[in-house]
Amino acid sequence: MLMLVTAGCERKSQTVKEEQLKLTEVIKADTTPRVTGIGGIFFFSEDPSATKTWYSKNLGLVTNEYGSVFESRNANRPDEINYLVWTPFKDKSDYFVPSKKPFMINYRVQNLRGLVRQLKAGGVNVLDTIETYDYGKFVHIMDPEGNKIELWEPVDSVLTKMGGKTTK
Repeated sequence: MLMLVTAGCERKSQTVKEEQLKLTEVIKADTTPRVTGIGGIFFFSEDPSATKTWYSKNLGLVTNEYGSVFESRNANRPDEINYLVWTPFKDKSDYFVPSKKPFMINYRVQNLRGLVRQLKAGGVNVLDTIETYDYGKFVHIMDPEGNKIELWEPVDSVLTKMGGKTTK
């Protein structure tokens, strides 16, 4: 009797693994234009260098000339490393223009071109054209409250190959 139960569990376990593999393939194939996470947090600082030093000393952030790069794992593809950039900008930097807010959020997206088409069709103010770099594509939009938003379709594998210290 024990052998029958064990055999049944093995078959059930195998079926669960097969279903997980199918779900993973569906997730990999999903190209729906949408936000998938946070890619960066940018804010004004009177003294970005001192701010980075304080966060490093007191909160353990690994910092570089831009701020800190946080490393995490993709929930749907655990072998894939994802990144979030934390950056203090000098007060009054024009990087946030036309927003008058002291911060900007960068959202990770999939299918940026498709998302931009949807946003334009929906009347969203798209501020610029998509710029492409080795590590991803970027575009900026404005929300109804006047917040500038950066959209990033990342190529995390390039960032991984670039290396460098990260906050984990």
